[in-house]
Amino acid sequence: MRVMDNAHALVIGIANYQKINQLPETVLKDARDVYELLISPLHCGYQPDNMQLLLDTQATLVALRQGLANLAQRSNSESTVFIYISSHGGYWEFGPHAGEYLLPVDTDYTSGTSLAQTAISGPQFTEALRAIRAQKLVVVFDCCHSGGIGQPKEANAPTLKTGLPESYYEALKQGRGRVILASSRSTEASYVQPNASNSVFTSYLLEGLRGGAIGLGGVIRILDLFSYLQPKVTSTQPNQHPILKAEVEENFAIALYLGGKSGTPLPATPPPDAYEYDVFISYRVKEADKTWVRKTLLPSLESEGLRVCIDSRFPLGVPVITSIERAIQRSRYTLIVLSPAYLESGYAEFENLATQHLGFEESKSRLIPIMREECTPRLGLRILFLLDMTDEEEFESNMERLIYQLRQPPLGRND
Repeated sequence: MRVMDNAHALVIGIANYQKINQLPETVLKDARDVYELLISPLHCGYQPDNMQLLLDTQATLVALRQGLANLAQRSNSESTVFIYISSHGGYWEFGPHAGEYLLPVDTDYTSGTSLAQTAISGPQFTEALRAIRAQKLVVVFDCCHSGGIGQPKEANAPTLKTGLPESYYEALKQGRGRVILASSRSTEASYVQPNASNSVFTSYLLEGLRGGAIGLGGVIRILDLFSYLQPKVTSTQPNQHPILKAEVEENFAIALYLGGKSGTPLPATPPPDAYEYDVFISYRVKEADKTWVRKTLLPSLESEGLRVCIDSRFPLGVPVITSIERAIQRSRYTLIVLSPAYLESGYAEFENLATQHLGFEESKSRLIPIMREECTPRLGLRILFLLDMTDEEEFESNMERLIYQLRQPPLGRND
């Protein structure tokens, strides 16, 4: 049985606060279930000795700080670190203590001063994460629960607003290999369905880790996990949109897939929609790029039954720009093949800009970049996850991931 022998986790669930409003008991069930699934040898494969679970009275300010410090001490640059937090999070609007806070079970919210002394501020949490050397670090927040936190006793004190702003998550993701997953936008609540044993977000997080997310090579990778749970959460609860903030160079493994079993059946067919093609390939029609696209990439895609639009099949007698425009509009995705030669091409730049613009108009993410040869694309492309096809040993597994994605409906940009 395989194990994640260099994976470490801290799981926190707080419902029964001592001095502020309580949360549903579902919060504790969420944390327990995440913990049990992570240590399951039939699923995620974390070693129990590398795990810590803090529930309610255990989750004091001192214990949370020590738990984060323990992760920093136990892990190294090659480690995988998973932090799950289901609790209150809040934002103090103004004054000397303004900012974001995670609220331990013993938080005292009688004044801004007491809050700052008994909660974990945004800068404090950021520093704690920076001390963790792991370059595969995921922090999952299920913190924007409906219901207020309470009222301060100071007459002129501002209200501590429920939820954490996206700027907070942006700050936390700074550093190589950092991924922040949040159950909802800052303006939304994280819901629990009637009679459900888990919150909407955590139920699909668990479902993905139980094998719902794809597991190529016997592991579940973080971006594949998010791609699985995000549309399911929003389809179940339209007023809840999970968000992901990331600073990653690779789609790293976060857990074993069913204890390390290899492979995930790919969808048999693309989703039913109005697109004539599954993908349009944008590339530099020159030398090595042309050969690789037409002799390697195109046959690999079409052998899986995908409908591919490519320049060599454009109709004769029609302006190239017109054919490109039609190809982009009629294809579910545009796949751009990055290389130094591609970055020099005016047509290629037009194609990816047109696709991004159309995606913004439709609020859909329809552009997929892959790296055929090392290069430095513009910022608008670097902020997207790049599928690295430069390593021949990883070609087959990366191709499986690409084919899987091309068979999925595009995610909404605001999802």
